[in-house]
Amino acid sequence: METVKQLQKKYGSMAMFIAIVLALALIMLGYKEMAKGLMLGSIFSVVNFVLMGESLQSRLGNPGRSGTMSFFSLMLARFGLMAVPLVVSIRYDQYHIVATIAGLFMVQAVILTDAAKRMMFSRQL
Repeated sequence: METVKQLQKKYGSMAMFIAIVLALALIMLGYKEMAKGLMLGSIFSVVNFVLMGESLQSRLGNPGRSGTMSFFSLMLARFGLMAVPLVVSIRYDQYHIVATIAGLFMVQAVILTDAAKRMMFSRQL
């Protein structure tokens, strides 16, 4: 079984690699704002994923009332963090809002794709 840190590294690295490749393709096609929005959202997606792992470890390592309070405070911090790229992309025309939203879901898309790939290959064997 993979540890949380190994999963974070695996999925975070894959998400950033895909985001960089897509951003380079968008820049070559002349969509600089979309590339910036995708990268902005992807960076915050990976940071959110890391913080999610940390909040899970703190919740499991500290049961009781104080563990619950720290879990909820970290969850609120994560939600606030996810709002930052949205506000930036709404406020500044340098970032494309739809690409930013797509970037915010980059880690989830990588996890879903990996799970689908594993399921398809397990059925073939």
